[in-house]
Amino acid sequence: MDFVVILIILTILIAITALIRNKIKNRPLNRLIIIKTFLLSFLVISVGFGSIWAFIGHAFLPVQVAESIGWATGSPFQTEVAFANLAIGILGILCYFFRDNFWVATVIASSIFLLGAAYVHVINIINYSNHAVGNAGTIFFMDIIGPVILIVLLILYKLYERKQMD
Repeated sequence: MDFVVILIILTILIAITALIRNKIKNRPLNRLIIIKTFLLSFLVISVGFGSIWAFIGHAFLPVQVAESIGWATGSPFQTEVAFANLAIGILGILCYFFRDNFWVATVIASSIFLLGAAYVHVINIINYSNHAVGNAGTIFFMDIIGPVILIVLLILYKLYERKQMD
């Protein structure tokens, strides 16, 4: 099974486990808490640990990662991608400790990076017929689906949070 799929399953399982734990402790569950729990899980696990995993791959296994994407090996740009992933990964993990607009900034940074990566994948598919698994496989689809999930959860979270304050 693809690591990205495992990461998404883990993200969802951790959110569900946190909600069950809250229910067992007789803490109230409402839409805001459910959305907040899933958003935090996606930020910390998928964005945080997922991006750090991508950093490790690009930084320490650059030849294997480049080959899986269909890229030429040895490009210094891959090191830049590694550090961009590290920065986003750290932002994701810090979402556990910082809330409010920190989450907004993390969603924006992660989404721009991932949607930009999806754009590059599309260009590589169209212009270079690059159908390598790391370019046109699960990673490509998650570069689109991931930001959509984050943005939708963030919007819902902000709407329900505002509604609860009224």
